[in-house]
Amino acid sequence: MDVREQLLTAERVRALRWREGVLRVLDQRQLPARECWLTLEQVGAVAEAIREGAVRGGAAEAIAGAYGLVLGLRARLAAGQDWATGLEEDLELLRRARPEACQLARALDWLSARLGRLAPGEDPLVVAEREADTLLASDREASLVIAQYGLELLQRHDEGARAVLVHGNAGALSGGGFGTALGIVRAGWRAGLIEHVHVAEGCPGREGARLTAWELRADELPVTVCADTALGLLMKGERIGWLIVGAERIAANGDVAAPLGTYPLTVLAMHHGLRVMVAASSACIDLAAEHGEELLLEPEGEEIRQMDSLAPALDVTPADLLDAIVTERGLVERPDAQKLAALMCHKRLH
Repeated sequence: MDVREQLLTAERVRALRWREGVLRVLDQRQLPARECWLTLEQVGAVAEAIREGAVRGGAAEAIAGAYGLVLGLRARLAAGQDWATGLEEDLELLRRARPEACQLARALDWLSARLGRLAPGEDPLVVAEREADTLLASDREASLVIAQYGLELLQRHDEGARAVLVHGNAGALSGGGFGTALGIVRAGWRAGLIEHVHVAEGCPGREGARLTAWELRADELPVTVCADTALGLLMKGERIGWLIVGAERIAANGDVAAPLGTYPLTVLAMHHGLRVMVAASSACIDLAAEHGEELLLEPEGEEIRQMDSLAPALDVTPADLLDAIVTERGLVERPDAQKLAALMCHKRLH
Protein backbone atom coordinates (compact mmCIF):
# COMPACT_ATOMS: atom_id res chain seq x y z
CA MET A 1 0.00 0.00 0.00
CA ASP A 2 1.53 3.36 -1.04
CA VAL A 3 1.51 6.61 0.96
CA ARG A 4 -1.64 7.90 -0.69
CA GLU A 5 -3.66 4.77 0.06
CA GLN A 6 -2.34 4.55 3.62
CA LEU A 7 -3.31 8.12 4.46
CA LEU A 8 -6.72 7.90 2.83
CA THR A 9 -7.48 4.60 4.54
CA ALA A 10 -6.44 5.84 7.98
CA GLU A 11 -8.01 9.32 7.82
CA ARG A 12 -9.73 10.25 11.07
CA VAL A 13 -9.43 14.03 11.38
CA ARG A 14 -11.24 16.54 9.16
CA ALA A 15 -11.53 20.30 9.69
CA LEU A 16 -14.59 20.83 7.52
CA ARG A 17 -17.13 19.08 5.33
CA TRP A 18 -19.51 20.30 2.61
CA ARG A 19 -22.62 18.15 2.34
CA GLU A 20 -25.99 18.82 0.75
CA GLY A 21 -25.37 22.54 0.51
CA VAL A 22 -24.30 23.00 4.15
CA LEU A 23 -20.82 23.70 5.50
CA ARG A 24 -19.93 21.87 8.71
CA VAL A 25 -16.75 22.87 10.54
CA LEU A 26 -15.02 21.38 13.56
CA ASP A 27 -14.98 24.19 16.13
CA GLN A 28 -11.31 24.40 17.03
CA ARG A 29 -12.01 26.73 19.94
CA GLN A 30 -13.51 23.75 21.78
CA LEU A 31 -10.55 21.42 21.30
CA PRO A 32 -9.23 19.36 22.98
CA ALA A 33 -11.99 19.33 25.61
CA ARG A 34 -14.76 18.35 23.21
CA GLU A 35 -15.40 17.71 19.54
CA CYS A 36 -18.11 20.12 18.45
CA TRP A 37 -19.26 20.57 14.85
CA LEU A 38 -20.86 23.83 13.71
CA THR A 39 -23.46 23.84 10.94
CA LEU A 40 -23.06 26.98 8.83
CA GLU A 41 -25.79 27.93 6.38
CA GLN A 42 -25.17 31.66 5.89
CA VAL A 43 -22.21 33.63 4.64
CA GLY A 44 -22.20 35.72 7.82
CA ALA A 45 -21.85 32.60 9.94
CA VAL A 46 -18.83 31.50 7.89
CA ALA A 47 -17.20 34.92 8.26
CA GLU A 48 -17.75 34.78 12.01
CA ALA A 49 -16.28 31.26 12.24
CA ILE A 50 -13.12 32.48 10.49
CA ARG A 51 -12.90 35.70 12.50
CA GLU A 52 -13.41 33.99 15.87
CA GLY A 53 -11.02 31.09 15.21
CA ALA A 54 -13.51 28.24 14.91
CA VAL A 55 -11.86 27.73 11.51
CA ARG A 56 -8.13 28.40 11.43
CA GLY A 57 -5.19 27.75 9.12
CA GLY A 58 -4.62 29.27 5.70
CA ALA A 59 -6.06 26.49 3.55
CA ALA A 60 -9.04 25.82 5.84
CA GLU A 61 -9.93 29.52 5.87
CA ALA A 62 -9.68 29.69 2.08
CA ILE A 63 -11.92 26.65 1.60
CA ALA A 64 -14.45 27.85 4.17
CA GLY A 65 -14.47 31.28 2.56
CA ALA A 66 -15.17 29.77 -0.86
CA TYR A 67 -18.14 27.82 0.46
CA GLY A 68 -19.26 30.91 2.39
CA LEU A 69 -19.45 32.72 -0.93
CA VAL A 70 -21.58 29.87 -2.30
CA LEU A 71 -23.97 30.22 0.66
CA GLY A 72 -24.26 33.97 0.15
CA LEU A 73 -24.86 33.56 -3.56
CA ARG A 74 -27.55 30.94 -2.98
CA ALA A 75 -29.37 33.15 -0.47
CA ARG A 76 -29.40 36.14 -2.81
CA LEU A 77 -30.60 34.12 -5.80
CA ALA A 78 -33.36 32.57 -3.67
CA ALA A 79 -34.45 36.05 -2.59
CA GLY A 80 -34.49 37.29 -6.17
CA GLN A 81 -31.76 39.84 -5.48
CA ASP A 82 -29.04 41.06 -7.83
CA TRP A 83 -26.41 38.42 -7.14
CA ALA A 84 -23.55 40.40 -8.74
CA THR A 85 -24.05 43.36 -6.41
CA GLY A 86 -24.51 41.05 -3.45
CA LEU A 87 -21.36 39.18 -4.40
CA GLU A 88 -19.22 42.24 -3.73
CA GLU A 89 -20.80 42.67 -0.30
CA ASP A 90 -20.17 39.02 0.58
CA LEU A 91 -16.60 39.20 -0.66
CA GLU A 92 -15.93 42.20 1.55
CA LEU A 93 -17.55 40.49 4.54
CA LEU A 94 -15.33 37.43 4.15
CA ARG A 95 -12.17 39.43 3.50
CA ARG A 96 -12.71 41.46 6.66
CA ALA A 97 -12.99 38.25 8.68
CA ARG A 98 -9.20 37.94 8.47
CA PRO A 99 -7.69 40.65 6.26
CA GLU A 100 -4.11 39.38 6.57
CA ALA A 101 -4.92 35.82 5.41
CA CYS A 102 -3.28 35.56 1.98
CA GLN A 103 -4.78 32.19 0.99
CA LEU A 104 -8.30 33.34 1.86
CA ALA A 105 -7.81 36.49 -0.21
CA ARG A 106 -6.51 34.54 -3.19
CA ALA A 107 -9.40 32.07 -3.08
CA LEU A 108 -11.96 34.87 -2.95
CA ASP A 109 -10.24 36.76 -5.77
CA TRP A 110 -10.23 33.60 -7.88
CA LEU A 111 -13.92 32.93 -7.33
CA SER A 112 -14.81 36.55 -8.01
CA ALA A 113 -12.86 36.53 -11.27
CA ARG A 114 -14.44 33.23 -12.37
CA LEU A 115 -17.94 34.52 -11.69
CA GLY A 116 -17.07 37.66 -13.60
CA ARG A 117 -16.49 35.70 -16.79
CA LEU A 118 -19.54 33.45 -16.90
CA ALA A 119 -20.40 32.10 -20.31
CA PRO A 120 -23.96 32.61 -21.63
CA GLY A 121 -26.30 30.19 -19.88
CA GLU A 122 -23.89 29.32 -17.05
CA ASP A 123 -25.50 29.14 -13.62
CA PRO A 124 -23.45 31.25 -11.17
CA LEU A 125 -24.39 29.05 -8.22
CA VAL A 126 -23.33 25.86 -10.00
CA VAL A 127 -20.06 27.46 -11.08
CA ALA A 128 -19.29 28.81 -7.59
CA GLU A 129 -19.96 25.47 -5.90
CA ARG A 130 -17.87 23.63 -8.47
CA GLU A 131 -14.95 26.00 -7.92
CA ALA A 132 -15.20 25.59 -4.13
CA ASP A 133 -15.26 21.80 -4.56
CA THR A 134 -12.17 22.06 -6.74
CA LEU A 135 -10.37 24.14 -4.10
CA LEU A 136 -11.11 21.50 -1.45
CA ALA A 137 -10.06 18.63 -3.72
CA SER A 138 -6.88 20.44 -4.74
CA ASP A 139 -5.86 20.99 -1.13
CA ARG A 140 -6.41 17.34 -0.32
CA GLU A 141 -4.37 16.26 -3.35
CA ALA A 142 -1.59 18.74 -2.52
CA SER A 143 -1.30 17.38 1.02
CA LEU A 144 -0.88 13.85 -0.33
CA VAL A 145 1.85 14.94 -2.75
CA ILE A 146 3.64 16.92 -0.03
CA ALA A 147 3.52 13.85 2.21
CA GLN A 148 5.16 11.78 -0.53
CA TYR A 149 7.93 14.32 -1.15
CA GLY A 150 8.50 14.68 2.58
CA LEU A 151 8.72 10.92 3.00
CA GLU A 152 11.33 10.76 0.24
CA LEU A 153 13.35 13.41 2.11
CA LEU A 154 13.11 11.44 5.35
CA GLN A 155 14.31 8.33 3.53
CA ARG A 156 17.17 10.17 1.82
CA HIS A 157 18.52 11.51 5.11
CA ASP A 158 17.69 8.54 7.31
CA GLU A 159 20.40 8.43 9.96
CA GLY A 160 18.54 6.23 12.41
CA ALA A 161 16.90 8.93 14.54
CA ARG A 162 13.25 7.92 14.84
CA ALA A 163 11.89 10.98 16.68
CA VAL A 164 10.82 14.33 15.22
CA LEU A 165 9.83 17.69 16.67
CA VAL A 166 6.91 19.68 15.27
CA HIS A 167 5.80 23.23 15.99
CA GLY A 168 2.50 24.96 15.21
CA ASN A 169 -0.45 23.15 13.68
CA ALA A 170 0.17 22.50 10.01
CA GLY A 171 -2.12 19.50 10.02
CA ALA A 172 -5.54 18.28 8.94
CA LEU A 173 -7.15 20.90 11.17
CA SER A 174 -5.58 23.68 9.11
CA GLY A 175 -6.87 22.59 5.70
CA GLY A 176 -9.06 20.22 3.77
CA GLY A 177 -6.65 17.31 3.69
CA PHE A 178 -3.95 15.73 5.84
CA GLY A 179 -1.86 18.79 6.48
CA THR A 180 1.56 19.84 5.26
CA ALA A 181 3.98 19.22 8.14
CA LEU A 182 1.70 16.72 9.87
CA GLY A 183 0.94 15.00 6.57
CA ILE A 184 4.66 14.22 6.32
CA VAL A 185 4.72 13.09 9.96
CA ARG A 186 1.79 10.76 9.30
CA ALA A 187 3.51 9.32 6.23
CA GLY A 188 6.82 8.91 8.08
CA TRP A 189 5.15 7.12 10.97
CA ARG A 190 3.36 4.69 8.69
CA ALA A 191 6.62 4.00 6.84
CA GLY A 192 8.45 3.24 10.10
CA LEU A 193 10.76 6.25 9.77
CA ILE A 194 9.14 8.07 12.71
CA GLU A 195 8.49 6.36 16.02
CA HIS A 196 7.75 9.34 18.27
CA VAL A 197 6.56 12.92 17.82
CA HIS A 198 7.54 15.73 20.19
CA VAL A 199 5.09 18.62 19.99
CA ALA A 200 6.32 22.09 20.90
CA GLU A 201 3.89 23.94 23.16
CA GLY A 202 4.11 27.68 22.76
CA CYS A 203 2.32 30.81 23.92
CA PRO A 204 0.05 32.60 23.49
CA GLY A 205 -1.95 30.33 21.15
CA ARG A 206 -1.11 26.96 22.76
CA GLU A 207 -1.65 25.22 19.44
CA GLY A 208 0.68 22.38 20.41
CA ALA A 209 -1.38 20.87 23.22
CA ARG A 210 -4.77 22.12 22.04
CA LEU A 211 -4.61 21.11 18.39
CA THR A 212 -1.47 19.31 17.22
CA ALA A 213 -1.24 16.77 20.02
CA TRP A 214 -5.02 16.16 19.86
CA GLU A 215 -4.87 15.59 16.11
CA LEU A 216 -1.91 13.20 16.22
CA ARG A 217 -3.36 11.23 19.13
CA ALA A 218 -6.61 10.91 17.18
CA ASP A 219 -4.50 9.13 14.55
CA GLU A 220 -2.92 7.03 17.32
CA LEU A 221 0.60 8.43 16.91
CA PRO A 222 2.84 8.45 20.02
CA VAL A 223 3.10 12.08 21.17
CA THR A 224 4.84 14.05 23.91
CA VAL A 225 4.03 17.72 24.47
CA CYS A 226 7.06 19.79 25.47
CA ALA A 227 6.99 23.34 26.86
CA ASP A 228 8.77 25.83 24.60
CA THR A 229 11.17 26.77 27.40
CA ALA A 230 12.31 23.13 27.68
CA LEU A 231 12.94 22.50 23.98
CA GLY A 232 16.68 23.16 24.20
CA LEU A 233 16.92 20.58 26.97
CA LEU A 234 14.88 18.16 24.85
CA MET A 235 17.17 18.54 21.85
CA LYS A 236 20.23 18.12 24.03
CA GLY A 237 18.98 14.97 25.75
CA GLU A 238 17.00 13.17 23.03
CA ARG A 239 18.04 11.93 19.62
CA ILE A 240 15.76 13.83 17.25
CA GLY A 241 16.24 13.79 13.51
CA TRP A 242 14.08 16.59 12.21
CA LEU A 243 12.27 19.77 13.19
CA ILE A 244 9.25 19.89 10.84
CA VAL A 245 7.10 23.03 10.59
CA GLY A 246 4.53 24.58 8.31
CA ALA A 247 4.52 28.13 6.95
CA GLU A 248 2.16 31.05 6.53
CA ARG A 249 4.21 32.76 3.81
CA ILE A 250 7.57 32.19 2.14
CA ALA A 251 9.61 34.99 0.57
CA ALA A 252 11.38 34.70 -2.79
CA ASN A 253 14.74 34.06 -1.10
CA GLY A 254 13.37 31.24 1.08
CA ASP A 255 12.82 33.18 4.30
CA VAL A 256 9.76 31.76 6.05
CA ALA A 257 7.01 33.40 8.11
CA ALA A 258 5.71 30.71 10.45
CA PRO A 259 4.07 30.41 13.90
CA LEU A 260 5.78 32.43 16.61
CA GLY A 261 8.71 30.51 18.06
CA THR A 262 9.83 28.90 14.81
CA TYR A 263 12.85 31.19 14.46
CA PRO A 264 14.42 30.43 17.88
CA LEU A 265 13.59 26.75 17.41
CA THR A 266 15.55 26.61 14.15
CA VAL A 267 18.52 28.27 15.86
CA LEU A 268 18.38 25.62 18.59
CA ALA A 269 18.00 22.92 15.95
CA MET A 270 21.13 24.08 14.13
CA HIS A 271 23.12 24.08 17.37
CA HIS A 272 21.97 20.56 18.30
CA GLY A 273 22.33 19.01 14.83
CA LEU A 274 18.64 18.64 13.87
CA ARG A 275 17.66 19.05 10.25
CA VAL A 276 14.89 21.59 9.56
CA MET A 277 12.08 20.95 7.08
CA VAL A 278 9.38 23.47 6.12
CA ALA A 279 6.28 21.96 4.51
CA ALA A 280 3.83 24.29 2.79
CA SER A 281 1.63 24.74 -0.23
CA SER A 282 3.32 26.55 -3.11
CA ALA A 283 0.50 29.11 -2.73
CA CYS A 284 2.42 30.34 0.34
CA ILE A 285 5.44 31.31 -1.79
CA ASP A 286 5.34 35.02 -2.58
CA LEU A 287 7.96 35.84 -5.21
CA ALA A 288 7.00 39.52 -4.92
CA ALA A 289 8.41 39.55 -1.37
CA GLU A 290 12.15 39.64 -1.89
CA HIS A 291 13.06 38.66 1.67
CA GLY A 292 11.53 37.93 5.04
CA GLU A 293 11.29 41.54 6.20
CA GLU A 294 8.61 42.06 3.55
CA LEU A 295 6.40 39.29 4.92
CA LEU A 296 3.44 40.56 6.93
CA LEU A 297 3.50 39.80 10.64
CA GLU A 298 -0.04 39.76 12.00
CA PRO A 299 -0.82 40.50 15.67
CA GLU A 300 -2.01 37.59 17.76
CA GLY A 301 -5.28 39.11 18.93
CA GLU A 302 -7.03 42.03 20.52
CA GLU A 303 -6.15 40.95 24.04
CA ILE A 304 -2.46 40.97 23.09
CA ARG A 305 -2.60 44.28 21.22
CA GLN A 306 -4.05 45.97 24.31
CA MET A 307 -1.08 44.84 26.43
CA ASP A 308 2.34 46.43 26.55
CA SER A 309 3.99 43.34 25.12
CA LEU A 310 5.40 41.78 21.97
CA ALA A 311 3.41 38.73 20.87
CA PRO A 312 2.89 38.58 17.11
CA ALA A 313 1.35 35.45 15.64
CA LEU A 314 4.34 34.84 13.36
CA ASP A 315 8.08 35.26 13.20
CA VAL A 316 10.45 35.04 10.26
CA THR A 317 13.11 32.34 9.91
CA PRO A 318 16.02 33.06 7.54
CA ALA A 319 16.46 30.62 4.67
CA ASP A 320 20.00 29.77 5.71
CA LEU A 321 18.63 27.99 8.79
CA LEU A 322 16.54 25.61 6.66
CA ASP A 323 17.55 22.27 5.20
CA ALA A 324 14.54 21.94 2.89
CA ILE A 325 11.23 23.43 1.77
CA VAL A 326 8.68 20.84 0.63
CA THR A 327 5.69 21.77 -1.55
CA GLU A 328 3.28 19.98 -3.86
CA ARG A 329 5.38 21.21 -6.80
CA GLY A 330 8.48 19.51 -5.46
CA LEU A 331 11.13 20.12 -2.83
CA VAL A 332 14.25 22.23 -2.63
CA GLU A 333 17.17 21.58 -0.30
CA ARG A 334 19.18 24.52 1.04
CA PRO A 335 16.59 26.94 -0.44
CA ASP A 336 17.54 30.21 -2.10
CA ALA A 337 15.99 32.64 -4.58
CA GLN A 338 17.20 30.79 -7.67
CA LYS A 339 15.88 27.42 -6.51
CA LEU A 340 12.48 28.79 -5.48
CA ALA A 341 12.09 30.67 -8.77
CA ALA A 342 12.82 27.44 -10.66
CA LEU A 343 10.33 25.56 -8.46
CA MET A 344 7.55 28.06 -9.17
CA CYS A 345 8.18 27.93 -12.92
CA HIS A 346 7.25 24.27 -13.07
CA LYS A 347 3.87 22.64 -12.85
CA ARG A 348 3.16 20.06 -10.18
CA LEU A 349 5.22 16.95 -10.66
CA HIS A 350 2.30 14.64 -9.71
